Amino acid sequence: MEADFSEMRNELQSRDGLWRRIQLECQQLHTELLKVKKYKDMQEIQIKHQSSRVQLPEQLKNNTELLLFAESQECQQEELNKIRNHICRGEQSHCSEQERMRTEISDLTEELHQKEITIATIMEKATLLERQLKMELETKDKLLAKQQLLELQYEVIKSENTHLKVMV
Repeated sequence: MEADFSEMRNELQSRDGLWRRIQLECQQLHTELLKVKKYKDMQEIQIKHQSSRVQLPEQLKNNTELLLFAESQECQQEELNKIRNHICRGEQSHCSEQERMRTEISDLTEELHQKEITIATIMEKATLLERQLKMELETKDKLLAKQQLLELQYEVIKSENTHLKVMV
């Protein structure tokens, strides 16, 4: 039972390590997501700032740059969506793993509880059998002592009987 318990503990520890790695990965992805958002916000601010200062001939040039920027922004948005999807999948996987671990821990706890009850029952029965054995031994000791006393009395009576026969 201790070996099973130790094995269960090791398995739970390994799963806890896996869970922590998933959490760390989620945190890293979240950090990357925040960096991408910050970069996107800074670019939008720069675009607004530049558009307010730029004159008309430069605006044509900037329009092409804006188109290129919009295209790169779309790529960044796609990458951002991929990251979000990856984070969501990681969180869902983490939640389902956590729930499965909770269920397994609950099952193992119940199994351990049942084994403890079984052990307690066996110990009670062993104690009862031990008491019964002691009582039987005491009874047999008393009967043996009584038998020895009766044999002694028999020998005394036999000896007296023999003595009386000789006298008669």
